[in-house]
Amino acid sequence: MRMTAKIVVILAVVGGLAGCGSTPMQRAASGGGVGAAAGVGIAAIAGAPILAGAAVGAAGGAVVGAITNECQIDLGPRRPKNC
Repeated sequence: MRMTAKIVVILAVVGGLAGCGSTPMQRAASGGGVGAAAGVGIAAIAGAPILAGAAVGAAGGAVVGAITNECQIDLGPRRPKNC
């Protein structure tokens, strides 16, 4: 697969997983998904092991998703009224 096609696929996957949640568990799950996709993409481009990239990205994304709240992330029009 050509490099440009890989990047397009990675961006499509990340965009599809970029939903945010209302609870820490939902944000950890969506953050883990986005992180895994980004880790796979970076590993594929860098020539590193794909599964290692996915694991590191998922762990990092899940942690960031779990420790943030809705008011710390700019959700645009979906931002809660109480922030």
